[in-house]
Amino acid sequence: MRPLLAAALLSAAALSVSCGGVVDPSKNVVDTFNGTIPVQGTSPGHPFSTNKTGEYSVKVTALAPSSNNFFGSILAQGLSDGTCSGQLPILQQNSFGTMNTPVLSGPIIAGRYCVFLFDIGTFTVPQTYTLTVSHP
Repeated sequence: MRPLLAAALLSAAALSVSCGGVVDPSKNVVDTFNGTIPVQGTSPGHPFSTNKTGEYSVKVTALAPSSNNFFGSILAQGLSDGTCSGQLPILQQNSFGTMNTPVLSGPIIAGRYCVFLFDIGTFTVPQTYTLTVSHP
């Protein structure tokens, strides 16, 4: 049993080295996006891509005029042309996001992605926002 486990670990290590391994989150790229969440609606999608494996996080750093409202966030699979239109497969969703805390986070593999924000029914006026996406 031990030889099999050793072989499996050796293979996994060789694969991770040959693929460049996982990127340390402290070396992530940070993209910043701005937009507006309509009342009872969803923001336009913000596309980003990564060619490495690692960890990502999404944080809303500004929300106005009501910075204490809850809102929703979605990470979806992006299209090959880099756009965020149409029905996209949802990979992660959070319906209780707050400003200045990670609203989405976790492991991510190379690919194209889209981030959306939406009103969960707490807005009485459209909200402008700034969000950051940290990714490998």
